[in-house]
Amino acid sequence: MEGRGFRDHYAEFQAKNAEILGASFDTTEDNAAFARKQGYPFPLLCDVKREIGMAYGAASSPESGNASRISYVIGPDGKITHAYPKVSPKDHPDEVLAAL
Repeated sequence: MEGRGFRDHYAEFQAKNAEILGASFDTTEDNAAFARKQGYPFPLLCDVKREIGMAYGAASSPESGNASRISYVIGPDGKITHAYPKVSPKDHPDEVLAAL
């Protein structure tokens, strides 16, 4: 639901010079298949070693089964401008769009 919301508002994010990146613990093949099925115009990063997840607080260890549903807006300078430690999949794309 969350990914589809970002997909459906993708043009609006692009109009604000925002790029969307998703990340999961799935393999490249699984992410590619999922992105195709959902029609995502943005990349899904593969974090099978949980390194991104641990760095950004979505995983507590390399053995974590699932990532926490969190989100960050990172500015052009590489600094986090907005952090969302818990998101509602239905409302989050609109929430991020309004923050930009």
